[in-house]
Amino acid sequence: MSALLTPTVDVRRGGRRLASRLSWLDSRHSFSLGTHQPDPANTHHGVLLVNNEDLVQPGTGFDTHPHQDMEIVTWVLQGSLVHQDSSGHSGVIYPGLAQRMSAGTGILHSEKNDSYRSTGERPTDPVHFVQMWVVPDEAGVTPGYEQLEIDAELLAGGLVTVASGMDRHQDASAIRIRNRHAALHAARLRPGQQVTLPEAPYLHLFVARGSVDLEGTGTLDEGDAVRFTAAGGHRVSATAPAEILAWEMHATLTL
Repeated sequence: MSALLTPTVDVRRGGRRLASRLSWLDSRHSFSLGTHQPDPANTHHGVLLVNNEDLVQPGTGFDTHPHQDMEIVTWVLQGSLVHQDSSGHSGVIYPGLAQRMSAGTGILHSEKNDSYRSTGERPTDPVHFVQMWVVPDEAGVTPGYEQLEIDAELLAGGLVTVASGMDRHQDASAIRIRNRHAALHAARLRPGQQVTLPEAPYLHLFVARGSVDLEGTGTLDEGDAVRFTAAGGHRVSATAPAEILAWEMHATLTL
């Protein structure tokens, strides 16, 4: 596939993202979705449709709402997020916990910065998280949910596979997604540490925290993203304590 593509490295600065701001929510969107600030030239990269960075105030959050035919991965950077859904799953998502919800034929869920019911302590700080959506291989499957603690792997350094539907990650990935062409990797880096990005027809790098130097490109700050096409293999070096998320994708959508 990559032989038919033109190699590109497209830097998207965090300050230029679409934004939703409410009294309880500060949300930054890497892609345009649906009727929210529609931009037909910015709907996806590879099979990644959503890369939202959200800051939700204490005691508030997203009330119960529906999803269908989407693989939704939530990655908390700071604080904790309470998840409840119509399939009977509930729990608290916190940094280092990988979580995936398969919407399938349809599911209702809520996400709140309100850990009192689970921990007995009321939150006093915002919860900061990234939510990412990829399209599944097959529509109309049974909804599902999976989570797994991978904090120890992150502390060990290097690029850690967070979620994958690819056969070669069956033994390594923390959680499974229903897309055989995609995998999400993460790294927590101390200043001077570096990782090498995978090579893929489509790759999406997001600097969730801190700042890094991308080989051949230069400095990327918190909130910046890079969309690689027919590229990869670049080194990412932390210039400050940093956390990065990288989607490796071997297919794209035709919308």
